Amino acid sequence: MAALTEILQNPYVTALAIFLGFFIGAKIVHFVIERVISRLAAKTTTKLDDLLIDRTKGPMTLLILLYGLFLGLQPLPIHERYFEIIISALHSALILLLFFISIRILDALIDVWGQRIAARTKNVVDDELFKIFHRFSRIFISIIAFLTVLAYWGVEIGPLLTGLGIGGIAIAFALQNSLGNIFGGISLIIDKSVKVGDVIEIDETTSGKIIDVGLRSTKIRTWDNEVVIIPNGKLADSKIKNMILPDPSIRAIVKFGVEYGSDPEKVKKVVLGVVKKIPTVLADPAPSVEFLEMGDFSLNFRATMWVKDYNERWHTKLKATEDIYLALNRAKIGIPFPTRTIYMKK
Repeated sequence: MAALTEILQNPYVTALAIFLGFFIGAKIVHFVIERVISRLAAKTTTKLDDLLIDRTKGPMTLLILLYGLFLGLQPLPIHERYFEIIISALHSALILLLFFISIRILDALIDVWGQRIAARTKNVVDDELFKIFHRFSRIFISIIAFLTVLAYWGVEIGPLLTGLGIGGIAIAFALQNSLGNIFGGISLIIDKSVKVGDVIEIDETTSGKIIDVGLRSTKIRTWDNEVVIIPNGKLADSKIKNMILPDPSIRAIVKFGVEYGSDPEKVKKVVLGVVKKIPTVLADPAPSVEFLEMGDFSLNFRATMWVKDYNERWHTKLKATEDIYLALNRAKIGIPFPTRTIYMKK
């Protein structure tokens, strides 16, 4: 009995018993998470709980083992100086592990929220944007963890923070244009101004379909099958005409003139009759023909029609122009050309 008591009072036996107890506890916790909690989470509609369990079960098990090692070392007859170093190292490891678990949790939250936002916006930039959020969040938490460990070891972090602040300002100035383009891209996403597939016009010389929206620039395929690359900072500050918003339907306009003396009502009836027969012209909104002005040498009209998609506008306009010309000729309505009358003084 005395021998058993002596064995139980042995510090190495006590340390081993503590560590084995936490080791078994960690295995039990891992088993419960893997076999019970994971199955319950799989039955829920949200993916957040599944991601949290999958990404934290390993670190949580390691956290229990480290804490068991920390308690198991307490009874051992280790020299005070070395004991403090070992305990401080374990404390540092526990701190870093807790911050690592925080990174895993934040990653899961960003993934779930990112999928929901991407599903609503249907913007390809969201994937790149959430990659940046992942990266920045990991760097931010890692810096905090590093500074926390330094403070635990008694290192003055005030001068270090000052140096980091000055260095950050210098880097921000050096990367001013790049950061401006990145934040310009972010503002385009938040404002929902453009997305891949939209047809936009920036100025008289730049228009076409967006084929890619990157972090720093946006690529536009022009009607001549050329690619124009515009920095996002410049694009965010530009006046953008989006042909797709608020919906794909768009108006096509054909302007024409007829001779003076023509009956405006007859002109409207003839032109409206042929415009309505074009297959791509929508019945709602209904097409219309307007008498605009009495020009220098013609009565000027405008035929307005709506098509369901921007891709149909150009061909519809060409078809309408040809049909209007032929219809006016059949109706004996003259189409004038610019003329000048010169009076010669003898």
